Amino acid sequence: MKPSIPQGTRDLSPEVVRKRQYIFGTLRSIFELYGFQPLETPAMENLTTLTGKYGEEGDRLIFKILNNGLHEKSEADKNKLNAEWNNVLSRSYSSPVVTERALRYDLTIPFARYVVMHHHELALPFRRYQMQPVWRADRPQKGRYREFWQCDADVVGSTSLINEAELLCIYGQAFSRLAIPVAIKVNSRKLLQGLSEICGHPDKMTDITVALDKLDKIGWSGVANELQARGIDADGVARLEQVIQVFGTNSEKLQALVQIMATSEAGMQGITEITDTLSYYAQLADHNMAGDAQIVVDVSLARGLNYYTGIIVEVVCTHPDVKMGSIGGGGRYDDLTGLFGLKGLSGVGVSFGIDRIYDVLEELALFPQQLSAATKAIILNFGGENERYALDILRRCREAGIAAEIYPDAAKFDKQMKYANKRGIQYVLLPGDDERAAGRISVKNFTTGEQTLLDVADAISLLQQASATL
Repeated sequence: MKPSIPQGTRDLSPEVVRKRQYIFGTLRSIFELYGFQPLETPAMENLTTLTGKYGEEGDRLIFKILNNGLHEKSEADKNKLNAEWNNVLSRSYSSPVVTERALRYDLTIPFARYVVMHHHELALPFRRYQMQPVWRADRPQKGRYREFWQCDADVVGSTSLINEAELLCIYGQAFSRLAIPVAIKVNSRKLLQGLSEICGHPDKMTDITVALDKLDKIGWSGVANELQARGIDADGVARLEQVIQVFGTNSEKLQALVQIMATSEAGMQGITEITDTLSYYAQLADHNMAGDAQIVVDVSLARGLNYYTGIIVEVVCTHPDVKMGSIGGGGRYDDLTGLFGLKGLSGVGVSFGIDRIYDVLEELALFPQQLSAATKAIILNFGGENERYALDILRRCREAGIAAEIYPDAAKFDKQMKYANKRGIQYVLLPGDDERAAGRISVKNFTTGEQTLLDVADAISLLQQASATL
């Protein structure tokens, strides 16, 4: 049988894993700097934990897990299983006879479940970060996989907008460290509710936000047509267009929105949320560390998930050569733990799209060159006494903290050199007869092509200095 992997999944080579670890390590150091704690949850959740939390479309994309032990069931149970199976295949609903568990769809709902189960043990507010894979039964395409990693940072147990401002700082600092130019879009679900009120359709907030969320893809004319198809009358569409046509700096946009939203209490609350969040951000942000990250008030930003209630954010790469959707997003979810019976516990969080971030870094050639190989030096194996001499040098390299290896077989010189080159190892150490007799070692730098005969101690010192530059 020809081996294969499921569609929408990938094998990750050592080089790819090393680059991903660079992303994870960068983000982890920033999360720890801001006082966030690491957390992991199971790959599986009870199906009842996940369903009904992501909207109708999200529920259809949940990977359900078939119950095990079916061969042990009675004949009556098997008949019931067969009767229910067609419903499961059509995704019309889920039968506990067939499936009671599912692969996690994201990290936020499992986090909310964890908080509810452990809230008596937690010191609130609880600040956590989590880096784990998630699964979605989506159609694979560029930048979208069925198995992919998410990386989240959340604060639960506080309603202060300082949390939103700090998460914006984390975004700015993270993408600056990764050298990815980004725009961080900011909006409020309350402002979106205000939009539905001023256009005369307060009951159609979801329809309006779904249409507005497509503005970048289909333009205003396309959005206007979709709004009308969703039952928004011409006056309402014209009112929404007035809002979409608000341009200028963030301050100018907010001032214009105050005039437009004057009759909507929810809209005014949303404007206040955005204004206060940006004020906190201006005081907290280290602009030397945040680089060129742009904070942009974007009234069309909707974020599709139903559980957001306040500030929402989304990150997009602004490099002209990158055609990619959002590479990060999140927001405030005041009612999330209430889904599991714990009322009055507010939270806010953001997510990093690790796989899309990887694709952007690869496309723009932004990964540090030295990530291609962890091994800093390889010692060639010339056999006999030279092999013993090489092993002694290998031990001394590792004792000095240098990542080194020896070619295990006394193969031809060209074969060993080709191996070193293919692995991307920067330094090759050649312990030949003359070197062993003199107690020295020849060091070849593959990057520069330079080869030098050195005392072993000096060679180790050179390799230590080179390793320190990583």
